[in-house]
Amino acid sequence: MNNKLIELKNKCEKCEKCSLCKTRTNIVFSSGIENSKLMLIGEAPGYWEDKKGEPFVGKAGQLLDKIFNCVGLSREKDVYICNTIKCRPPENRNPLPEEKNACREYLDAQIEILKPKIILICGRVALNSMIPDASGITKVRGKWFDGPYNSKMMPIFHPSYLLRNDSREVGSPKWLMWQDIKEIKKVYDNLI
Repeated sequence: MNNKLIELKNKCEKCEKCSLCKTRTNIVFSSGIENSKLMLIGEAPGYWEDKKGEPFVGKAGQLLDKIFNCVGLSREKDVYICNTIKCRPPENRNPLPEEKNACREYLDAQIEILKPKIILICGRVALNSMIPDASGITKVRGKWFDGPYNSKMMPIFHPSYLLRNDSREVGSPKWLMWQDIKEIKKVYDNLI
């Protein structure tokens, strides 16, 4: 791991800036490969992520891996994955504004250290963190936005949402995600 990311992770492991530090099993810092091409920012750790200390390891994570794999991407070779907050909120509730604010320095530092060219904003909570004035995820998913350090950001549906919406018909969330991931791969392949 990059020395700056190691220092940041160590700082995060000792963090007590919000009450989530009292209920966490593990911080959930990142997974995947450190790279300057592609970063995915999720919402918050869930039960399995808290247990393992790694983002997207439950059913949603398995679906995310399948989505990436269907276009020839993988977290082991191509994607750096992190969340807007690093500790699991109780009962998987949405993070509170003060929790997101307390964790923001870690997310900003991860972005600054890696300077990814593409940032995928995964789900509504991540969207509200990264593009606060954006309309809902269903209106902005699949669209490119200017991001930090000359990156391009695209909001995408969270895989847990896709698990609850099984249809693959034209216009369904899964069909829309397929369009988005193909567009992301096209842009990814054209990066230098």
